[in-house]
Amino acid sequence: MSESKLNPKYVEAVAAIVNRSPYFSLLSMEIKDLQWGTSLLEIQLEEKHLQPFGFVHGGAIASVMDAATFWAVFPQVEKGLGLTTVEIKVNYLAPAQKGRLVAKGRCIRLGKTLALGDAEIRNNEGGLVAHGTATMMVVSDLRLPGSEDLPPSQLPIPPR
Repeated sequence: MSESKLNPKYVEAVAAIVNRSPYFSLLSMEIKDLQWGTSLLEIQLEEKHLQPFGFVHGGAIASVMDAATFWAVFPQVEKGLGLTTVEIKVNYLAPAQKGRLVAKGRCIRLGKTLALGDAEIRNNEGGLVAHGTATMMVVSDLRLPGSEDLPPSQLPIPPR
């Protein structure tokens, strides 16, 4: 599939499904934007995200990093196929305590069976909190619930 513009109705429908999922709700995490090969997610930090020393737990940061990379890749996957993460690596670069974290995911490469993405996570002031990569496997038997009713992912390319 060549690079193109995502259909805003598709982005809206995917974000609605994902943002109301139990894990996204648990973490107060939301997809804010999807573009071809990129994603923007936010997590509103609350007391539930803190470890005993008062900083955001690394697991919460890893979760938003994993999600940002996943959703940067997902719209490019052929309809009827799914993705699952098979490996993540996170570099924790600075602590966070309050406010929000913004994760920008990017698809580095999507192949027939594997995908590679990365993400940067920044705090309210724009400081880099973490960077990570994720390897995902394209699978045929894993579909987003409700995906059969999604609008087309891409806008038609106008003739020249």
